[in-house]
Amino acid sequence: MSLQERWDLGGIVAELRKTRERWREGRHRDPIGREFPSREVVGEVLRLLRGALFPLRLGPADLKREGEDFFVGHALDTGLNLLLSQIDLELRCRQREHDTEVSSAVITREAGNIAVRFAHLLPRLRAVLDTDVEAAFSGDPAARSVDEVLLCYPGIIALIHHRIAHELYNLGVPLIARIVAEQAHGETGIDIHPGAQIGSHCFIDHGTGVVIGETAEIGDRVRIYQAVTLGAKRFEVEDSGALRKNQPRHPIVEDDVVIYAGATILGRITIGRGSVIGGNVWLTRSVPPGSQITQARTQQESGDSL
Repeated sequence: MSLQERWDLGGIVAELRKTRERWREGRHRDPIGREFPSREVVGEVLRLLRGALFPLRLGPADLKREGEDFFVGHALDTGLNLLLSQIDLELRCRQREHDTEVSSAVITREAGNIAVRFAHLLPRLRAVLDTDVEAAFSGDPAARSVDEVLLCYPGIIALIHHRIAHELYNLGVPLIARIVAEQAHGETGIDIHPGAQIGSHCFIDHGTGVVIGETAEIGDRVRIYQAVTLGAKRFEVEDSGALRKNQPRHPIVEDDVVIYAGATILGRITIGRGSVIGGNVWLTRSVPPGSQITQARTQQESGDSL
């Protein structure tokens, strides 16, 4: 008996088809081909954009200075066209989900407009990323150069992805933005929702296990260490019992705050400017500017939960 016969491939294929059909019927879907953006294509877009933003460090190994502009132009042309195809897929998917009557030409035009607006944001995005690299170099005594920071630090890779994802999220393609964010999560262990707002000169040191929620707002010159959570304390629900979406539920971290390893900060609270949150602190209420919060202090608090 052959392996194909032992596996009963025909039977397995048939059962998988039935399972797919039940799923689609339950959601009133009738797919005619590829419905959603591709993780693989978005990954290629990211590779090209990372190279275009930092060509001599994240571009091809054999790239020379004299060929820099040519490579950047080629990478952008290829990457932005690939991105355009994925934006088009997401917009068509959304149209089907909401059962709206929008012509194919209108969707194609809107996808193009989004891709063009994103392209024009890239110079500003590079400038902000430069501040992140500078913050990591100046904030870590182990960093020997800005090149080491850019090539080696997971926090910088996560921020490159996040700043790309955040712009796409704001431009109205949240699914592609989430794919960008999750690819950084898989590569670095740093989980930043693309909706989170992060100011300039951000430094995520070490980074493994950092979680930053969708509605978090982080100011300028903020330093975050590994295993920090900026999360929600509770989830509001509709009368139907479904979770209420798009509600501000994550912390606001003002400028010049340092949050040390393992701190958990939950809810729509404000960490005042210049505060220092110590390691492993559990914080569920706002603190004023210049606060110094440590485990010892929170244990001494009576009656109030930090």
